[in-house]
This record gives sequence, C-alpha cells and structure tokens, in this order.
Amino acid sequence: MSGPATFPGGPGLFRLTPGVAHLNHGSFGAVPLPVARAQRELADEAAADPDAFFLGVPDRVAAARGRVAAHLGADPDGLALVTNATEAAGLALDALRLDPDDEILVTDHGYGTVVAAAARRAKTVTVALDPALPDEDAVREAVLAGLTPRTRVALLDHISSPTARILAGPRLLAELRERGVTTVVDGAHAPGMLAEPLAGQPDFWFGNLHKWAYAPPGSAVLAVAAAHRARVPAPVPSWEDDRGFPRAVEYRATADYTGWLAAPGGLDLIADLGAARVRDHNAALVRHGAQLLAGIPGLTPLPHTEGLAMRSLRLPRGLARTQGEAAALREEIAARLGFRVLIWAWPDGGGIRISGQIYNRAEEYERLAAALSTLLADV
Repeated sequence: MSGPATFPGGPGLFRLTPGVAHLNHGSFGAVPLPVARAQRELADEAAADPDAFFLGVPDRVAAARGRVAAHLGADPDGLALVTNATEAAGLALDALRLDPDDEILVTDHGYGTVVAAAARRAKTVTVALDPALPDEDAVREAVLAGLTPRTRVALLDHISSPTARILAGPRLLAELRERGVTTVVDGAHAPGMLAEPLAGQPDFWFGNLHKWAYAPPGSAVLAVAAAHRARVPAPVPSWEDDRGFPRAVEYRATADYTGWLAAPGGLDLIADLGAARVRDHNAALVRHGAQLLAGIPGLTPLPHTEGLAMRSLRLPRGLARTQGEAAALREEIAARLGFRVLIWAWPDGGGIRISGQIYNRAEEYERLAAALSTLLADV
C-alpha cells in the first residue's frame, strides 16, 4: 500500500532526533526552525535591554494576539493569549462564579487536568461515551441525555484527545444553548488543524497553539463571548488590570513572553505552506497509517472524523487498562521499536493514537505496523 508523498521541505523545517519516528505530534507539537529562531531573537532582545522590552510588552502582545485572531477567524477583543488549555479552562470556569452545588457536565473522554479544573469549582457529572459510538449524532444524544436540572455548564472536547474525533459539533452546541447550558469547549487540538476552529460559537473556547499551530510551548488562546468577558479574572494583579479582558488576562509582569510573541509566526508559516495543503497532507498521511495498523490482528479501527490529522485504534482487549499500563506500553514501543505514539488507557483495554505532520513520511507508518505486529504478538 503506497502512502502520500513526503511534504516538500517538510522534514527540513524541524529539528527532531534522527532515528526516532515522531508519530505523536498531537501531544506536544514540535516547533519549526524559523519559529524557534524568532523566539531566540526575542529572548536576546529582552536580555539586551530589559526596560525597553518589558515596557513595550503589553502592546506587542496585543499586536501578536491580533495576528493570531486573524488566522483563527476570531474577534481580537474576545481572545486572550494564555499559557495552555488547563489555565484557560480555569479562567473560563472562574468567570462563571459557580456554586458548589452547580453541576458541570463532562465526559470520560475529557483531558484529565481540564476535568480536574472543573472538579475544583463545582460538582462534575460524567457522561460515559463508548469509544465506538458511530457518529456525532450518537455523541450528541449521549451528552444531552446526561443533562440534569442542575446542569449549568457543559465542558466538552472539540476534538477528543484519546479517540481523535470531533465531539462538540455546532449542532450539539446549539442544542445546549437552547437548554440554557453554558458551553465551554476544550479545543486543544483545533488551532492549525481545523479550517474554522471557532465554528459553533461556544460561550468559551480555548485551544493550544503549540500543537498544530507550530507555536512554542506555553502558547494558547482563550476566546470568550461578549457577554462573559467582563467577568474573566486576571491570573495575577498587574498594571493592566484597569484595561480589562483581554489585556488584564495576558499581562503577568516579568514573565517570559517570547513564545506568545513568536506564536503568530507559526500560523504565518502554515499559511505560507498552504493551510489547506498542510491539512490535506496530514489527514492523508494519518489515514494511510491507520489503514496499515488496522491490518494488525487485535487492533480495531475506531469511528473517526474525516480530515483530522490524528487517528485512534483499540488495542487487544486487556492491554492499557490503566494509566500505568498505558505509559509502560508507550515507553516499551519507544525503547524497543523507536516510535513515539500515544497509548491511552481504558478500563477494558485502551488504544493507540497516531498523528500525521509534514515532517513525517509514509514509510514510518509502514515500519511501525511491521514492528508493532511483532511486539503485540509477544504480549
């Protein structure tokens, strides 16, 4: 089975360890060389004249935010730069001023630290979603069935981390809104992967820029509907407090702003390469990989959303039932086989998630399928 051609110039844009097949872009991303260089130059600038750099930071961050917003199709006045999705979740939930008895609906696909942020602020009610649910309509019905009279907030993944599929689609968001439920969407994987990451207009939406948007680590965004912006708390007191959202949220005194200031360069690079071309290539590459893995006895393809750059398959029953077992298998695959993949845990047996990025080559997935088949046969 022949796979997509290598993306022209793609592998040369990244400094990744040779001899390791990096098929897990979805977890931590990778910073392209031009973006990393821009961040280093910003760090040098800050070191050379700290007064000039830090006094000018609020306006420069605002300008960077405007460039990011333009790429995402967002209102720059309704978008704040933050460090990661977990911080954004906390800010969104704090803005709602929940009572301890208010209920936040979450799912068992939610990212652990984001769900933990919800549990710190109110009672969480977890909706179980079978990884094999066939489509968005089935997901929608399961979520709506989990609502109670006390449900005030629905905290949902835009693209689920373990199963790599869209959960919070526009129809589900609209139906939750009709029921008076505030929607908070974890779009950690959406910027850079989806053409319209803010489709559906949730009340709060946040996404990482360091994953698919080629930004440095510590770069993310929080988008807030106009009705909620005045209540979003600043993480720390600062001289920008009287400016309100988003500047009061962004300014953290003498923090490291170089990642935020370099972040627009990642989205600029995607645009220069051709955003649709990058998305199509990555989706075709991971489709090829998933088809190869599906030929391994015991691996079962899961329902997926076409066009995404991640795919998941269930492992043989009984493997990766806990986080510890999943981590052990992940590290065994890395150490013995030389592949970086995500292994996710599930009570009766977890799964494997692979990603596709412009630095990957079709033969990497072919080698993974051959090596993994042998390893699983020995388990």
